[in-house]
Amino acid sequence: MIYFDNAATTMPKPASVTEAVVAAMNSFGNSGRAAHGQSMDASRTIYEARVRLAGLFNCPRPSNVVFTANSTEALNIAIRGLLKPGDHVISTDLEHNSVLRPLYDLAEQGVAVDFAAADRQGRINHDDFSSLLRENTRAIVCTHGSNLTGNLLDIGRIGRFAHEHGLLFIVDASQTAGVFPIDMAAMNISVLCFTGHKSLLGPQGTGGLCIADGVEIRPLKSGGTGVQTYLRHQPPELPTRLEAGTLNSHGIAGLLAAVGYIESVGMENIRAKESALMKRFYDGVKEIPGMKVYGDFDNEKAPIVSLNWQDVPSGELADELAEEYGIASRAGAHCAPRLHEALGTKGQGAVRFSFGYHNTEEEVDRALSALRKICQ
Repeated sequence: MIYFDNAATTMPKPASVTEAVVAAMNSFGNSGRAAHGQSMDASRTIYEARVRLAGLFNCPRPSNVVFTANSTEALNIAIRGLLKPGDHVISTDLEHNSVLRPLYDLAEQGVAVDFAAADRQGRINHDDFSSLLRENTRAIVCTHGSNLTGNLLDIGRIGRFAHEHGLLFIVDASQTAGVFPIDMAAMNISVLCFTGHKSLLGPQGTGGLCIADGVEIRPLKSGGTGVQTYLRHQPPELPTRLEAGTLNSHGIAGLLAAVGYIESVGMENIRAKESALMKRFYDGVKEIPGMKVYGDFDNEKAPIVSLNWQDVPSGELADELAEEYGIASRAGAHCAPRLHEALGTKGQGAVRFSFGYHNTEEEVDRALSALRKICQ
């Protein structure tokens, strides 16, 4: 099988990641629940992961790195924990349901929501944030990179706008963390939400929030923390304020190894290879008669190419690729309903090819050959 579904989860993982998870499963106790060696080993690994991730994203301190199961949980914690009835929030049409559904829920509770519109290539006008601003605007919530088109938002520019107007800035970095540089301080990011299993090359079941100093988030969950047991409410300090229950120390050990792998290879080298593979595929596929390709390929973007051929349902094309040619892609709506409406693909969906560091030029060429044969 040729795997082009890295925007859903990267595969294969680096060998060091698998080895770290297995070693942790065979040796770790429960972090923060005891002082014996096995528990302390888990605690040390988790702390080291906080340190390395804080350094990767220029988060102000390791304790401001909060671990979750994925970016969906992180986004729910940030959005639901910072907004309240009477607030207004600005988002975009590029968002994943991990952002949209919490916002829609809050809209039913009295939070006003506006969206910067996307055009037929999935681009937004950054000037729209000014026109959507209200007196009660409290936050901007947006993705860094679209999981459907790969289009990037200029989070540095949006962050400056948020800072100038005293707004919170919540960023969904699911598709970009680990492959595109992110500097929370320079980009004025209040909360950065990430997942471990995509471009960070870590295990599923890992993710988190990096939180700027002074940002107070109401806990989404409460429960055991291993400290301050006699408090009736969740402890106020980070990270325990937002980490109720046992952490996935096995997965976090793998995530720590993944960050080490990215540092050893070089983020810029990973990004260059993935971008080259994407361009090779795009240059070939756009020449196939009847092929429609979505996204802005004139600017830097995440390594994603989404397409449709004529009016063929996206699921049929993806099934043909998988069953006859052994090529894994992803068809459908990609949890991005507003963007599909903007692209005009709500009924058809789209077939998404997403490229990873372990893909090769030969695999790209085989996919292009398969598509040419199918479309003939």
